[in-house]
Amino acid sequence: MALYGVLGDIHGNREALTATLAALDTHRPERLLCVGDFIGYNADPDDCVTLLQERGVIAIAGNHELISTGRLGFERCSNEAMHSLKLTRRQIRPSTADYLRSLPAALQVEDRVVLVHGGVRDVQQYMTKPHHIEENVRYLRADFPGCRICFYGHMHEQKVFEVREDGTIGDLTEDGIVKLRPDREYFVNPGSLDASRKHGHKLAEFSLFDSSALTVEFFRIPYDDWLTEAKASAAGFRIGPWRNRMYTLQRRGLAKLGLGSVARHRHHSC
Repeated sequence: MALYGVLGDIHGNREALTATLAALDTHRPERLLCVGDFIGYNADPDDCVTLLQERGVIAIAGNHELISTGRLGFERCSNEAMHSLKLTRRQIRPSTADYLRSLPAALQVEDRVVLVHGGVRDVQQYMTKPHHIEENVRYLRADFPGCRICFYGHMHEQKVFEVREDGTIGDLTEDGIVKLRPDREYFVNPGSLDASRKHGHKLAEFSLFDSSALTVEFFRIPYDDWLTEAKASAAGFRIGPWRNRMYTLQRRGLAKLGLGSVARHRHHSC
């Protein structure tokens, strides 16, 4: 049993990560857990991986790790994600790429907790609604018997879904500490460190999980978003409207030729 710092969807945002690590140091978690997406969107993928490796992070691969190392395609990515990941592929150090390739798709922690990135069986699935949880709790029971707490990422939103005895799904998300029951199943999203895709607040999100007390506490803290954006723009990670339009036209052309599936996935973004 331990106190864990849980984070994910860092997306190469060094400013958000260093602010989060400093905040976590005041709580002294025994280990750090990461639900994937160290990289993508921002200009410091190597630094983010190194900082967490130095902390002995327990981590899994997100879809950005899989895409950046060539194990997953761009079909379900937004234009912005595709652009940044192509750049990331070219820029990350070989040692970073090797580490990202070594990460498992899912990982059990202690005897009741599992880490995934998107859905239990689909790394790019957004688990945003109760019906997604109804589907994935079946996969959780089949693939990870005995695990009752699933930490996941990808959706960039702090969330606690509870699976009750009658099969209904409750949303327990609230600021502060959420108490978990040992006889129920939970899907918990710690939020995203990177806030570059958020239209509202620009705050780094993470959580603390106490596996002894069975509590999750959510946090949001400020970071130097201006510096993150300036670095990302200077390094070419941001695209303007004309390049965005060009990507869309290219992908539609490939879809017509049967070489892509942008039309089917046009509402998806990774």
